Amino acid sequence: MIIYTNTGNPFGLKLLICANLAKTNVEVKHVTLNDPALGDMKHLPILQLNSGVQLFSTDVAAKYLLPGDDASKVVQRDEWLEWSSKRLAPALTHNMAVGSRADPNTKPILNTLVKMLDDCLSNSTFLTGDKISSADVAVWSLLAPDGTLKGAVNIDNVLRWYRQITALPEVQSALAALPLKELSFASLQHSNRFGGLHHIVLNPEIADFEGELLADTSANIAETVQREEIEAARAAFGETDDRAVRDEPRIVLPKPGQKNNLITSALPYVNNVPHLGNIVGCVLSADIFARYSRLCGYNTLYIGGTDEYGTATETKALAENMTPRQICDKYFDIHNSIYRWFGIGFDYFGRTTTAEQTRIVQDIFKELYASGYIETRSVEQLLCQKCDRYLADRFVEGTCPHPGCGYEDARGDQCDGCGKLVNAVELLRPRCKMCNTSPVMRESSQFFLDLPKIEPTLREWVDRSEGGWTHNARVITRAWLKEGLKSRCITRDLKWGIPVPLEGYEKKVFYVWFDAPIGYISITSRYCKEWKQWWQPDTANTGVKVDLYQFMAKDNVPFHSVMFPASLLAVDKGYTLVSHVMATEYLNYEDGKFSKSRGIGVFGNDAQDTGIPADVWRFYLGAARPEGQDSSFSWSDLQARNNSELLKNLGNFFNRALVFCEKFFDSTIPPMTLLEEDYTLLALINRELKGYVNQMEKARMRDGIRHLLQISRYGNQLMQSEEPWVKVKGTDDQKARAGTVIGLCCNFACLLATLIFPFMPTTARNMYSQLNVRGGFINSDKPLIRTLLPTGHRIGKPAVLFTKIEDARIEELKQKYGGVQQDKDKSPAPVKAPQGFTSLKDAQKAVDEQAAKVRKIKSSGADRTVWQPEVNILLELKKQLQTLSQPRTSESAATAAPGEKPAKQAPKQAPKQATGGAAVSTPPATNTTAADPSDVKALEEEIAQQGNKVRKLKEANSDKSVWQPEVSLLLSLKQKLASLTGIPVAAPAGGGKKKGNKK
Repeated sequence: MIIYTNTGNPFGLKLLICANLAKTNVEVKHVTLNDPALGDMKHLPILQLNSGVQLFSTDVAAKYLLPGDDASKVVQRDEWLEWSSKRLAPALTHNMAVGSRADPNTKPILNTLVKMLDDCLSNSTFLTGDKISSADVAVWSLLAPDGTLKGAVNIDNVLRWYRQITALPEVQSALAALPLKELSFASLQHSNRFGGLHHIVLNPEIADFEGELLADTSANIAETVQREEIEAARAAFGETDDRAVRDEPRIVLPKPGQKNNLITSALPYVNNVPHLGNIVGCVLSADIFARYSRLCGYNTLYIGGTDEYGTATETKALAENMTPRQICDKYFDIHNSIYRWFGIGFDYFGRTTTAEQTRIVQDIFKELYASGYIETRSVEQLLCQKCDRYLADRFVEGTCPHPGCGYEDARGDQCDGCGKLVNAVELLRPRCKMCNTSPVMRESSQFFLDLPKIEPTLREWVDRSEGGWTHNARVITRAWLKEGLKSRCITRDLKWGIPVPLEGYEKKVFYVWFDAPIGYISITSRYCKEWKQWWQPDTANTGVKVDLYQFMAKDNVPFHSVMFPASLLAVDKGYTLVSHVMATEYLNYEDGKFSKSRGIGVFGNDAQDTGIPADVWRFYLGAARPEGQDSSFSWSDLQARNNSELLKNLGNFFNRALVFCEKFFDSTIPPMTLLEEDYTLLALINRELKGYVNQMEKARMRDGIRHLLQISRYGNQLMQSEEPWVKVKGTDDQKARAGTVIGLCCNFACLLATLIFPFMPTTARNMYSQLNVRGGFINSDKPLIRTLLPTGHRIGKPAVLFTKIEDARIEELKQKYGGVQQDKDKSPAPVKAPQGFTSLKDAQKAVDEQAAKVRKIKSSGADRTVWQPEVNILLELKKQLQTLSQPRTSESAATAAPGEKPAKQAPKQAPKQATGGAAVSTPPATNTTAADPSDVKALEEEIAQQGNKVRKLKEANSDKSVWQPEVSLLLSLKQKLASLTGIPVAAPAGGGKKKGNKK
């Protein structure tokens, strides 16, 4: 059997001791989460049985190794095992954390748990009786890391039990393989996908014991620092970092033997203005990571752009009465302007409507086609003969086909009446959204990418690559693969897109999901002619390895982890494939969603109008980035982070350090003579620096911010405890000490300028200017603070970095961008349709005007909350029109419209029998209200013109599919005339017998 564990993991020690007590031979292998031996487990430790089965629950593994021979103790043993894993381990993890992860609220909970343990051991030698069990081993292993029981009082039973287990030869043998000094709860951060046990929320109700058993270590973090850490800090700070700031080359290219990071952010559609969630989900996250990457000296290329082809663009162009090209130009400029204001540092920001994009997309398609990965299938589609185009789903409206709905303005992809998905070809009475005529059904030949054929190769690649992906990216991709891939259509019968380069298919274009990701390649080709060095590096011959980082929101994952890689793998031309899919969850606005039409939320152009600097927005969005779960933008949180974390913590420390240097030491870094406690502080800062690097390498920006702010807190604590402004006025020794403190603080300030640079580049440049340095570096291999500002270095002029955001301003912004949320507790009065029409003409006019209003609002992309009330009005107006159009009887006369005389009751007649025995309905009574003669005449002329058009089409022996839509329009006009005049439509000639009917 094999125990796979990472270094220092107390749960690994637990399994080894159980194996030793059971006299079972096991092999211990130290691995990381990305080790291929773990497969999909991604959890440490793991016990691999001789059969190959892997047990990832350490409680199950412990019971397997050391089952025990007393059946009566099984329940008690299992309870203690669960107690150790679900209560004691999380509490110890929270309690033993230092710096930014420290949580002082865990102490009462932990005291209660230790008291419970001590009480149990007061009645027995071990937890379940007189014999040691796996439960004892589990609890002992958690208490073994140095510092857990240090300084504890009044727990004699626990200490007796602890020493007794420690002395066992089986335990000593295990400690020889897994030394006690290496055990650390910090190791659990690298034992699973969740970064340890910090994500487990402690139950405060556990804390029912008010005594103090464990020593308070929260104020003595320095005691946790090891001698090795202090010596490493001493050696590193003894070196002066005098490297010259590297100027980025005009064209960045990958180099052999170096770290080469190709970074992309998801290409946004050019049919909207991006909101804060869009910005943090892709472009800002990618920019922060790219800036960090450059600080580390990696060859870094950051590519972005806009996705401009497809139905969404055509729809927006139609709504704004512009051409697709005009709409693309308009929104490209809007996106570009917004990203520039936010300080997004693209190496190149391009677009997909270029000749390069067309050429590369068509080349990849040709290679797929030649390799047999393209299928041809027949697909039913709706054709608008008047517009001479096949209709995409968004260009079709009609009556919802779902039973019980009947909503008349359902879209070709979804019904807004019932909310269900709709297939465009299933709509009842479909109509073209552009010309309002009825489309006809046609079969169209389309190309499909044969994903099932590529699937085996894709699965192998995912198995090798997903270790660097975010958790949600792995889950989403695995869900797609679990269902089995299906062939996907890659072409459409549209006009705005890249044409298919095959004879006979020139009128078809590529579906946007196929061509848009290729935009990353074509935009790079616009950046430099050597673009293949990034996208086809030929690693075997050149030695160049490129790591591709792609940033996006989770809804874009399948296109980047399945579709795009599948195409490139099928082509098999050595294309660079994504190594790191960095997907975020969703950012909401306060308690709801962003909505431009409802005025809810902050969009890119709105942020500029708030008066809050772009850097503050960047910092806040980085701190609120939805990494593990959805998060929410909050004005109060933005204010708190600005006023507390930036102004009072970081800004206050930086300003005080430089002001004291200017005031007491003539703006010159004084000589520094460090004490042992100073090196301990440097060791603690190095811990945070290492944490910062570890998190930023994984693009975990929230944790990166947490670590850098802790460094600032350490600086503030040093300043407050040493009071250099007092010591500088004392003895020579006190003045020297004040100089050392100020020198250290200025060096910390310089480090902070570098660490904050990815998040707040403008602020960092301001800090560099005040420090009188060109820039900074991060040594990701050895993240240790060095002397950045040596004795004698002159600083610049100190200035305040941040300003306070007042409560009144926050309230103004909440009101301005709260939309209807400000009135969410007030039920708005429902909008009612006009009542009391005196004529069919007025009612029909109101229906037509309201229908036009609804279409206009919906085509603009407005939120449902905007157009739904208008739809309700339309439905009510149609009911009123229908009522006015009904035959007047004695019953309906009693409810005649206001101002309208009740119609006379028509004499009852038996239904007449038409020739052939077909029953004919009684015609409706004539409308008693006279119609406007001019309206009637105009409609009659239109009917006459349409009738002539139908006759000519039929005389020309045209196909029924050609003249049938025109007949439908003629009948519609006649029905409209009947509604206007009250005179029913004449029955068709032929003795009441329908044409083509057979007896």
